[in-house]
Amino acid sequence: MNLINNFKSQLSENINTHLKLLGLHKEINQSIKEIYKSLKKGGKILFCGNGGSAADAQHLAAEFLVRLRPMVNRMPLPALSLAQDTSTLTACGNDYGFNYIFSRPLDAIANKKDILFVISTSGNSQNIYEVLKKARKKNIKSIGLLGGKGGKCLKICNYKIVIPSNTTARIQECHIFLGHFILEQVENLLIQNKK
Repeated sequence: MNLINNFKSQLSENINTHLKLLGLHKEINQSIKEIYKSLKKGGKILFCGNGGSAADAQHLAAEFLVRLRPMVNRMPLPALSLAQDTSTLTACGNDYGFNYIFSRPLDAIANKKDILFVISTSGNSQNIYEVLKKARKKNIKSIGLLGGKGGKCLKICNYKIVIPSNTTARIQECHIFLGHFILEQVENLLIQNKK
């Protein structure tokens, strides 16, 4: 397959996967409502993921802490990535194990007004599973951006949005799109209801 055909094939797969998100409108809407309610009650959004999903978690937290859209100036919104810093990650990995790098900070800083927002391509990352278990124990609602069939995290998330694909790149492309879309709609609700 030559370069242009490969490009067309992957672009077509990307577009078709994104179009399948239309079937997830109820889950997406519920996630928007839950984040909005949490922020209105004085809660914060706690993001986490591994690898590229960790970068997406930090990216989305920054969109709330700083600014999502250049034309919308608003107060910063409380959002944090649980992949806090190399000292915390390596200390926890060394002292307790990599499986607890998210659940340990969540246990320290989260309360039941907060929302845990996890991003996992497979839905099978043990550290994501552990933080979801900890959130459930602390009565903290959770939203999961997952892929494939949702993995073991599917059963333990309160609200789940599962990308209908088994291709890692397509799942991750949809995750960042949905992250931006969800946060933008939350921002719109906050602005509308401030008046």
